Amino acid sequence: MQIRYDTETACLVVRLDYEIDHHSATLLRADIDAAIYAHLPRTLVLDLADVAFMDSSGIGLIMGRYKILSPLGGEIVLRDPAPHIAQILRFAGMERLARITRSAPKEVV
Repeated sequence: MQIRYDTETACLVVRLDYEIDHHSATLLRADIDAAIYAHLPRTLVLDLADVAFMDSSGIGLIMGRYKILSPLGGEIVLRDPAPHIAQILRFAGMERLARITRSAPKEVV
């Protein structure tokens, strides 16, 4: 996991990888919450491009961060989920809590 904060846009970007299950979600939750409280971002971007597996613990992770950011006026963006992860997010109704986005494809020269 990588965490980066952009002071100009007040955007906290968390690049997640591999699997989000019960064990990893507990560790991720603590690190992400610490970064949220340290920076109070307007936007939390969870970059899911490298996530191969996510169960209900991942949904809980997103919902918990929403509950922190929402009263602060912040938003969550779920960026670049794989198709099977995007399907899980849609089935769980996550688009009501967060924007699900795709990055522009990189140009091949």
